[in-house]
Amino acid sequence: MNKLSEAVSKRIRKDLENAYMEIIPVPGIEEKLGVLQENMHMAVTCSPTRGVDATLELTEKLIAQGFQVTPHISAKSVRGERHLETIIKRLDAMSIQSIFVPGGDAPEPIGNFNNAYDLLKALQKCGHNIKKIGIAAHPEGHPDINEKILMESLEKKKDLADFIVTQMCFDATALGDWLLRINKQGIHLPVWVGLPGAIERGHLLKTSLRIGVGDSLRFLRKKSQVAAELMKSSVYNPKKLVTDISEYKDISDTNLIGYHIFCFNQIEKTEKWRKEVISSLK
Repeated sequence: MNKLSEAVSKRIRKDLENAYMEIIPVPGIEEKLGVLQENMHMAVTCSPTRGVDATLELTEKLIAQGFQVTPHISAKSVRGERHLETIIKRLDAMSIQSIFVPGGDAPEPIGNFNNAYDLLKALQKCGHNIKKIGIAAHPEGHPDINEKILMESLEKKKDLADFIVTQMCFDATALGDWLLRINKQGIHLPVWVGLPGAIERGHLLKTSLRIGVGDSLRFLRKKSQVAAELMKSSVYNPKKLVTDISEYKDISDTNLIGYHIFCFNQIEKTEKWRKEVISSLK
């Protein structure tokens, strides 16, 4: 790899310093957090197999340990208005400042919230103390939804949200082009880009089957050459992707503010990678 310019090095360092990890609520995961700094920010996902309660239970444990947490509240995993009220009470009791509201990966909703927009509208009507609400976006497409509908959905949700978190991205050019495109369309929300962590292939496949994202991985294998390489190699190193994103010609004109790292609970390996890259650029 060629020597990086000072501007690119600075950009990579800043975005990785702002990065945070997404963790999956499975038994014993809190025992793996010793490698993380106190008060570090992280997200807790909401899987279709474990539901919102598992997300909130882990969030409570992490808050008690001093971490800043953004729990995911998937629309399809909320049973209805009463369940939502209970969720909000638990969030407010923990003084949660931000949440992320995706539609969810479940094939069918368990209640009457069919998508993220439905839940966002319900949240707007409820009283709560949440300061920031995030929404999902798909720069590299979606296995079941065409590009036009994806953009219309983002337009529809933008006024109900405070930030965007993208899907796991593998193509720096596609991402950069999309970031510029949403700016031109008047969507100026801060964007956290979904970044695959330093992941062992076997662990990724095993974990994906446990949490119900196998369909997404099969889609990625078809959609992206880099994703195919991820599936073939024993360990994926995201440094080239981060470098390519930082070298994108107009990246400074976008609203990229950092990375949402999909570590698939390989916390120690991913945090070691993040720190090593930051240290190498100082």
